[in-house]
Amino acid sequence: MLDSARDLILGTTCVGCGRPGRLLCTSCADALDPHPGPAWPTPRPAGLTEPWAATAYAGTVREMILGHKEHRLLGLARPLGDLLATAVAAALDDLLPSGPAAPVVLVPVPSRPSTARHRGHEPTTNLIRCAASRLTSLGCPASCVALLRTRRGLADQAGLDARARAVNLAGAFRTHAPALRRLARRNQAFHVVVCDDVLTTGATAAEAQRALRAVGLAPMAVVAVAATRRRGSPPSG
Repeated sequence: MLDSARDLILGTTCVGCGRPGRLLCTSCADALDPHPGPAWPTPRPAGLTEPWAATAYAGTVREMILGHKEHRLLGLARPLGDLLATAVAAALDDLLPSGPAAPVVLVPVPSRPSTARHRGHEPTTNLIRCAASRLTSLGCPASCVALLRTRRGLADQAGLDARARAVNLAGAFRTHAPALRRLARRNQAFHVVVCDDVLTTGATAAEAQRALRAVGLAPMAVVAVAATRRRGSPPSG
């Protein structure tokens, strides 16, 4: 509804081609053509489980992520969630060839509270909820559970290289006790997947995994909508 109101009042152009109309026109949506696969960063952070991404962080996908995250183009949450769902499904098919034996819990990598307040929303959590809905509709029961929180003093990651990101993120995340208790009350087994919008150095995902492992949860994969191309590596989609 918010997206429709924005279109009506302000007018909207496609983030991919600039054509007046919807935030993502049919032609640009059809051209996304994701090819999900492993997306190892270089160098690989210690302890990082196999990371997957739907495509490369470039072109229309990059504009979609930036538009949704920084400019509150909320209507892009659904197509971004669909891309993430495609990557999660591919990772599960690879890791669990006989199919998931339990529901899937998608854990968002959290933003700093100040960043979320500035943006006015939690973009990564929003698109992960859409991904969970998409997976469930495809017969893979999934839910988005915000198990992680950030510590005080965490700096903005923008502009930091791999080494600086790793230092900044050391001990950056902790689990949220109320969310853990709610998850435990389900009284069922589940597969844990750490999710983010963009995979860059992998340091953030590795820290998220550390925090979850500290309370006995072992993420089976890290999955992102898109991965940056690093040091001459081939595109992931």
